[in-house]
Amino acid sequence: MTDRRQFLKTGSVLGAGMLLQKTNLFAQGSAGFESKRPPLADRKFTSVHVEAAIDEIKKALPGKEIAWLFENCFPNTLDTTVDFEMLDGKPDTYVITGDIDAMWLRDSTAQVWPYLSLIKGDDKLQQLIAGVINRQSKCIRKDPYANAFYKDETKVSEWKHTDITDMKPGTHERKWEIDSLCYPIRLSHKYWQLTGDTTPFDAGWKETIALIVKTFKEQQRKTGNGPYTFQRNTAWATDGVPLGGYGYPVKPVGLICSMFRPSDDATIFPYLVPSNFFAVVSLKQAAEMVSKIHSDAALANECTQLATEVEKALQQYAIVQHLQMGRVYAYEVNGFGSYNLMDDANVPSLLSLPYLDAKPAADPIYQNTRKLVLSEYNPFFFKGITAEGIGGPHAGMQMIWPLGITMRALTSTNEMEIKKCLQMLVATHAGTGFMHESYHKDDAKKFTRKWFAWANTLFGELVLKTYHANPALLRAM
Repeated sequence: MTDRRQFLKTGSVLGAGMLLQKTNLFAQGSAGFESKRPPLADRKFTSVHVEAAIDEIKKALPGKEIAWLFENCFPNTLDTTVDFEMLDGKPDTYVITGDIDAMWLRDSTAQVWPYLSLIKGDDKLQQLIAGVINRQSKCIRKDPYANAFYKDETKVSEWKHTDITDMKPGTHERKWEIDSLCYPIRLSHKYWQLTGDTTPFDAGWKETIALIVKTFKEQQRKTGNGPYTFQRNTAWATDGVPLGGYGYPVKPVGLICSMFRPSDDATIFPYLVPSNFFAVVSLKQAAEMVSKIHSDAALANECTQLATEVEKALQQYAIVQHLQMGRVYAYEVNGFGSYNLMDDANVPSLLSLPYLDAKPAADPIYQNTRKLVLSEYNPFFFKGITAEGIGGPHAGMQMIWPLGITMRALTSTNEMEIKKCLQMLVATHAGTGFMHESYHKDDAKKFTRKWFAWANTLFGELVLKTYHANPALLRAM
């Protein structure tokens, strides 16, 4: 099987023999910081503007290691994971996550997101991202409850033998996650803002938005559990959904149920707070687009009303009192008064709310929450010899995720904190020149997933942002 769980096992903390052997091979010659990019002829896609940004930043940074990491990581999505073509006269871009040959709606958006800042004047890059929007829209219309898809729309998933759900051909995995429908809207809205191009936002795209709204409303569960169920025959407790595949009960209060987190782990309480915050932002963006591009006041109003309802419910049910930190956002709630205090490195997370434009960084409740999730009060915050950071159940205890460290820096307004995060990221690539899914807090050579494009590109986004906002900080690395 090719789920992330398989790669967790092959590169796990305890069973890392083959992985460490590969790590040592990567480390050989790394002292000279030779590029780890594929040869030019083997790269999946090249962008003039991306290459220019790499050259500019490499020349500007006296720190050879961080410059080398940026050169390897920032273009990793373009170098290794995209499959672009013209299909029925439209650009179409299939984006794998790296070592899993499937396209996640979340990952594919996050992987190309940092390139949007370079899109102006780069027609090839613009076409590539338009192709991502087109394919995402097509995937959602195939099944709005699925999180990952194949390029071959007739391919049958290996999960058909283990998963009890309505699995359609062309679907890799059918884990219902709110953020799977939010990320494509985020990408569409930013692309539209930057380019003014409305070509991808045709009648099919508008149909996709209407389907997203319908799905969100179904998962408010006001008139029953809705059409989605999921069970998996597995020993991994976080891969299955209890109580007949509907999850633990919720009180219908206006929030949207998510059976899985962005880590692809099952939720405990189905109202996943950061994902509901993300839905509010996405619905407002969708309302703006369908109003201005399609002049569809009815659909725009439906998006706005749902966003307002979810936002009001978050204010009423997502804020809890913590003994040490004061008023904070819970990670999950159920509407009955139960809540889960934690955070997971995968985005959307509580830490990432400002990054997603869901809350300003100065929001007092967010600041309290930030202190909590970056402390011992978060059961998935780990401190080790060379680093500290947020992990999650997906990779197990004591495993820090570079995604979490990078997001900490991207949402920080403190120069010393940003520098600390950059130093931890540089210190923990284990000689490979790339970011990983996770690594053991006391030994970065014990890592999972040596080819994880989201983590690579997000690190590149951090370096690019810091270069433009505070170049002196990078020059001090």
